[in-house]
Amino acid sequence: MSNLVIVESPAKAKTIQKYLGSGYEVIASMGHIRDLPKSKLGVDVEHGFTPQYLDMKGKEDVIRELKKRAKKSDCVYLATDPDREGEAISWHLAQMLNLDLNANNRVAFNEITKHGVQSGMANPHKIDLDLVNAQQARRILDRLVGYKLSPFLWKKVKRGLSAGRVQSVAVRLIVDREEEIRAFVPREYWTIDAKLCSPHSTKQFMAKLTAVDGEKMEIENEAQSQMLLQRLDGADFVVTAIKKRVTKKQPAPPFITSTLQQEASKRLGFQSKRTMKAAQELYEGIDIDGMGAVGLITYMRTDSLRISVDAQTAAMDYIRATYGENYLPEKPRVFKSKKNAQDAHEAIRPTMPDLTPAKVKKNLTDDQFKLYKLIWERFIASQMANALLDTVSVDIEANGCLFKASGYSVRFDGFIVLYEEKNDNEEEGQKMLPLLAVNDILKLIDLSGNQHFTQPPPRFTEATLIKTLEENGIGRPSTYAPTITTILARMYVEREGKQLRPTTLGEVTTQVMKEHFAHIVDADFTAQMETELDNIEQGSANWVSMLENFYDDFSTTLTTAETAMDGKHVKIPDEETDIVCEQCGRKMVIKLGRYGKFLACPGFPECRNTKQIMQETGGLCPKCGKKVIQKKSKKGRTFYGCCGYPECNFMTWNLPVEEKCPQCGSTLFQKGGKTTGTLVCEKEGCGYERSLK
Repeated sequence: MSNLVIVESPAKAKTIQKYLGSGYEVIASMGHIRDLPKSKLGVDVEHGFTPQYLDMKGKEDVIRELKKRAKKSDCVYLATDPDREGEAISWHLAQMLNLDLNANNRVAFNEITKHGVQSGMANPHKIDLDLVNAQQARRILDRLVGYKLSPFLWKKVKRGLSAGRVQSVAVRLIVDREEEIRAFVPREYWTIDAKLCSPHSTKQFMAKLTAVDGEKMEIENEAQSQMLLQRLDGADFVVTAIKKRVTKKQPAPPFITSTLQQEASKRLGFQSKRTMKAAQELYEGIDIDGMGAVGLITYMRTDSLRISVDAQTAAMDYIRATYGENYLPEKPRVFKSKKNAQDAHEAIRPTMPDLTPAKVKKNLTDDQFKLYKLIWERFIASQMANALLDTVSVDIEANGCLFKASGYSVRFDGFIVLYEEKNDNEEEGQKMLPLLAVNDILKLIDLSGNQHFTQPPPRFTEATLIKTLEENGIGRPSTYAPTITTILARMYVEREGKQLRPTTLGEVTTQVMKEHFAHIVDADFTAQMETELDNIEQGSANWVSMLENFYDDFSTTLTTAETAMDGKHVKIPDEETDIVCEQCGRKMVIKLGRYGKFLACPGFPECRNTKQIMQETGGLCPKCGKKVIQKKSKKGRTFYGCCGYPECNFMTWNLPVEEKCPQCGSTLFQKGGKTTGTLVCEKEGCGYERSLK
């Protein structure tokens, strides 16, 4: 027998070939082979939204080879990814190769290991047309929005703009947040903080004023703060109550796509696109010494927290052997997926829990290792016992003023011996208080009134945007990374450090969309569309009816908008700078071009002067003393170089910081992460280096 197995990528083909052996030939389709045409709508809206699929340009050789191999084979198996996109690719392959759509020739692998591949091959099934129709509906829906709405934006705002169903909502979230920040009015408030010392110890600790004469206290200004400080002058600070308890801290569940992207952003500084690239490689297979090609993690596009019994047993065996029986929970953990989860695949986990990050490190790239370590530790920790914390809360009274202090110590580390999820709201450095007893009179070391101002909501980062999209039911695991990549590439949004900030173009476009296509940029409407796509996938809704309902309203809205804006054009305002054009004396403005922002003279076309925008870092060049500026490589990677280039060729990948070298006074550069990296001096001959740990 000659069996042909078709997958998407060569790496995946190589790994699967190892497990299937002779009698099977595994080849790659290199992703999609058919799609809607690029130059036209490609959807017959008058006749059941029939799509016009064409062979993709550049895939001629691949298609020819696939047909040739299929013709020689006794049986063809379609083993594309186990999701909507993968199902659609298999469907297109079946049609192109004239395969029987009713045959059991579709196989799916949740993990690319010997067990996963053999299990998948032993359970072939028909192509799931509900899954295919859900993908078709999404593709056509996005095509209708993009190809009908984009020309409207070209005419009314700027040529070359694009609109997208999910991307437009994501941009609106970022724009709305920016408007909240601008409208925010800070409110002043004060705190009274006491630094105290126990009579039984020299250890100092902090306590905060919370109430005065039995009433909760909010200090609004300096005058109130001073009155309270005067009242407390000379007062005894007496311990009036001590509350002790043991609290349990549970581990976080294993990763799903959204939480993986969020945690990789927070811990590793990875953008979502970078995270998914490394995860795809880990899923498809890595050459491991003594093992050959092996998939190290399960499928990475999932919203389910389900874990197989075999994987759970393997994890518990590892925990028992490595940490001991007391590090296992009383009973195996079961995590509940969110209400609207598709639950098609397991959570993201290592395929072989005993294959520790240390064992495979030398076979992985830096990104692959960091991500595998994160996934492995999170999964193993999720199957471990709770941590037990001894917590203490102390009430301290001084002349009718109530101060509170709290702290904790770890009684049993449990899962945190391996991994602990960082809570954004958790206070850093909260530790156990010194020995205290009721009626203790404490020594006052310092008492101060401190001014604060309420802060506006923070700008979105990739991590917080993905979290918000997920919480609002906007998009699905496979769409988060492409959505963020698109809105950045289209220049609706720009990065400012880790933050996402709307450009003027993004704000103007969003305002037009809110005025004329409110439902397209409405989070609830978009979430409802996702639910309808899920219903199609489950076979409880008809994909053509769903498109008809959407398109009737959409086409009417488009006609109304075109009438309302007939003869109008929205101007994108230029941002004026303090940089003077050396040719004509005008103040230059920031323009948005094909490759990003640049400086231009507002006197165009009389004056055509343009300049690159120099993004200063505050650092000085260790070679010549001129300013160090942020630059971009051809591949879009950030680096730092001297503004005096080409006369001075200094460049570095390390981030300049405010701190100066204690040995020579030059700018220091941060190498690696904020907490795990090092500060280095790059002045020739100095050699100063300090760990940030």
